[in-house]
Amino acid sequence: MLPEIEERMQSAVDATLRAFNSIRTGRANAAILDRVLVDYYNSPTPLKSLAGISTPDSTTILIQPFDPSSLATIEKAISMSDLGMMPNNDGKVIRLNVPPLTSERRQEFVKLAAKCAEEGKVSVRNARRDAIDEVRKQEKNSDISEDESRDLQDQIQALTDKYTDKIDKLLAEKEKDISTV
Repeated sequence: MLPEIEERMQSAVDATLRAFNSIRTGRANAAILDRVLVDYYNSPTPLKSLAGISTPDSTTILIQPFDPSSLATIEKAISMSDLGMMPNNDGKVIRLNVPPLTSERRQEFVKLAAKCAEEGKVSVRNARRDAIDEVRKQEKNSDISEDESRDLQDQIQALTDKYTDKIDKLLAEKEKDISTV
């Protein structure tokens, strides 16, 4: 039972980390385009499925579509996104120049990171709630003793604390990343 709970909690931490990777830090990072969906043949498609994405230097992201006819739709999707960057289309590739972050924009990204971290912690606590409910049900059905139930609940709480601490550490790292260039 505990391994399944730990697996759910770890997946919540992994999802939080993926969310953090899609938040801009002032340096070119291909992961910030993970949330961009392109309307490709009337179907929302992740940008990374339609183009090769690279970072030739610390301030530029280069997007090279696999299908050159999709260049205009990719450019439109990037323009419509919340990235705050204007794409430069030269007919073959799209270049995104990553501007330095203003202090207001940094604060917005810190708030966004805190929101993502809170969502991750909620997922961890949901896993804890489900596990404790299951333990209590087993105790009520006399499948386990009261002492075993209390021990399991303590172990579940310890796992919860461990994984919420992991999320807090990841948040602190991301805030530091956003605050420094």
